[in-house]
Amino acid sequence: MEGTAHDLLRLPLAELQAMARERRDRTRGTTVTYSPKVFIPLTKLCRDRCGYCTFATGPRSLRAPYLTRDEVLRIAVQGSEAGCHEALFTLGERPELRYPGAQRWLAENGYGSTVDYLAAMCAAVLAETGLLPHVNAGALTGPEMAALRPVSASQGMMVESLVEDLPAHRGAPDKDPARRLATLRAAGELGIPFTTGILVGIGERDEDWIPALQAIAEIHQEHGHIQEVIVQNFLPKADTAMRDAPPCSPERHQRAIALARVLLPDDVHLQAPPNLSDDPGALLDCGIDDWGGVSPITSDHVNPERPWPHLDRLAGVTEERGHRLVPRLPVYPEFAANPERWLHEEVRFPVLDRSDAAGLGRDDPGPIFPERVAAAKNVGDGAEVVLIGRRSGTWVSGGTVDPPVLVPGPRGAGPSAAVREVLDGHAEGHELGIGELVTLLTARGPDVAAVAEYADHLRAEAVGDDVTYVRNRNINYTNVCTFRCRFCGFAKGQSSLNLRGKPYLLGLDDIAERTEEAWQAGATEVCLQGGIHPKFDGDYYIDVARAVKDAVPGIHVHGFTALEVVEGARRLDEPLRDYLRRLADAGLRSLPGTAAEILDEPVRRLLCPDKISTDKWLECHETAHEVGLRSNVTMMFGAIEQPVSWARHFIATRDLQRRTGGFTEFVGLPFVHMAAPMYLRRQARRGPTWREVLLVHAVARIAYRGLIDNVQASWVKLGAPALRQLLQAGVNDLGGTLMDENISRAAGAAHGQMMTEADFAELLAPLGRGLVQRTTLYQRVPDSLAVGA
Repeated sequence: MEGTAHDLLRLPLAELQAMARERRDRTRGTTVTYSPKVFIPLTKLCRDRCGYCTFATGPRSLRAPYLTRDEVLRIAVQGSEAGCHEALFTLGERPELRYPGAQRWLAENGYGSTVDYLAAMCAAVLAETGLLPHVNAGALTGPEMAALRPVSASQGMMVESLVEDLPAHRGAPDKDPARRLATLRAAGELGIPFTTGILVGIGERDEDWIPALQAIAEIHQEHGHIQEVIVQNFLPKADTAMRDAPPCSPERHQRAIALARVLLPDDVHLQAPPNLSDDPGALLDCGIDDWGGVSPITSDHVNPERPWPHLDRLAGVTEERGHRLVPRLPVYPEFAANPERWLHEEVRFPVLDRSDAAGLGRDDPGPIFPERVAAAKNVGDGAEVVLIGRRSGTWVSGGTVDPPVLVPGPRGAGPSAAVREVLDGHAEGHELGIGELVTLLTARGPDVAAVAEYADHLRAEAVGDDVTYVRNRNINYTNVCTFRCRFCGFAKGQSSLNLRGKPYLLGLDDIAERTEEAWQAGATEVCLQGGIHPKFDGDYYIDVARAVKDAVPGIHVHGFTALEVVEGARRLDEPLRDYLRRLADAGLRSLPGTAAEILDEPVRRLLCPDKISTDKWLECHETAHEVGLRSNVTMMFGAIEQPVSWARHFIATRDLQRRTGGFTEFVGLPFVHMAAPMYLRRQARRGPTWREVLLVHAVARIAYRGLIDNVQASWVKLGAPALRQLLQAGVNDLGGTLMDENISRAAGAAHGQMMTEADFAELLAPLGRGLVQRTTLYQRVPDSLAVGA
């Protein structure tokens, strides 16, 4: 290894860079991350005196030894309002051991050490703003890091160099190499996601980088906790001992970066600060996959003379080289995906709350604050969660904030090579597998618009430009349910008096009356869904279907989820096929796809453990198709699953459609979090991001090409501005007018209970698309019968 590493240093820079890029691209694809953060310089006092540092300041130059709690929170709130995810606590090492004033301030405020105060401030920022603390407190002991673990998502400390007696480190006892490595090992033993790195150009030789990088690699291979390595270049600063030392040359810095990428394990991310280079693109050429923290509101307190590049510039530089700039959290996705190992239980939900489905940072613009529920009340047709404290301003499904505009995309911005390859292959007739679907479902930047544009092209080919809808009424006949799906805000126990009002059970006469009212209002369909009441036998559903058809023989009965059907057959001890035939004889014509949630068993075991399995859901719909019933595919997404789960769902239902042809449409159902039990219990994300919603609908159009022609968007969960974009991303159907929709409202959705034809027409007006009333099975309603004729 030693000989190989030294041989690498002798390679021409271009050759070493090419090796580094190949390693990076093979393991990271096109993603280059950055952490939107705010700097919180808790104290600039430090017992060390490094020859290059301008951060450390004497007490005479400071108003106070430490920032106060109010000052810390003021900076953190500004960061959260600016859309940051990370609160980077930067501070000097153990100033109380050098400065009596620091020791006195801590004692007067009730703290035994700087680390004690740091832990308290991390806890305050986490609780008040939801920003995820990353602490860079230097060479700490195991107990000190353990004390910070419950209040920080990640920690860090630069190794800098393992060269003994560097002039740059004279007067800095905390820069002792053995001590730095001991900190690195202790972090691994504690399971702390950790950032470290080397500082290049402080008096070391090129050969000295090798033992430092190898030591980092060896410790990581033992514990697996090094999430990123920073390769930082020295630049001289005025008023330091090294003010006259030469800066690290760009070529030398680039060589160190490329060497690090080749020597470090593939699962360690590599970062170089973009503000310390005049040509950030050259850093990408050396194999980095992360830009580090970039703050929209605070300077780099360690290098204040070097301002952060604007994100637009950073995105442009990244895209010029075929990559996509993506926000991340201070803890990387690989660690966030295994919270039991890497995150203290107190920070697991705060990390989840800011995560997208890939474990990266939510990328919708606007502030994200913790949601504190003071109360929840029934508002007649749903739930209203009463929030206290600061309000978030990002788009969420079921919310009232308009989504960011992702389609149409910017002109001239083409897709990446990876996305182009998938789309071109599909256009030539290749059916996409799981990996290819995930590539599309995780698209970023210009790739999102490219996927949407291709999906809309397929939509025009399959169904033309008309946008369809159905006149229907929801009849949720009971909200009492024996099942306990963790996401459901609608169902309740028989005696429960909680968010959604009192338990109820409609009688057959009530159902018939509501059906007649719907027919008189022009509805062609009733949609029947409810809880699994403990007193139901399987004949209840047959009686309901018969009551509807007896009341209005001409209406389409769309009802009963696969869970209700399977449970009804089970309670009668009747074969599923026979039971479905009896339902059809009673008037049932199609089944909704709900109860599918996500057809991926590992997720279902967490989401709805007592519900029917993936195989049973598929069996129910296949049997229904075989006896002449139709159904649709739904997918709830944005709670706890990952994009690979969406891909598995698409493939399982696509395979069934190929066998039966019985599905009429795909309906995406974004998770509405506000009153969902699992969110209130801090066990789910706050729904999908807008980018994820757009991609799920677009990729559904692509995945089902030639098999399912109709893709529907749920206006109840999304609202009109979102629908306009989805109608340019493969969607062709608006679903139903949905008189009396209660299930989404019970989860906290704010988009009302009914859409009229005038509402739909207003939504379509800017797009120039025609509105057509359809039946449940996508036949056009004759003009003489259509509403408004």
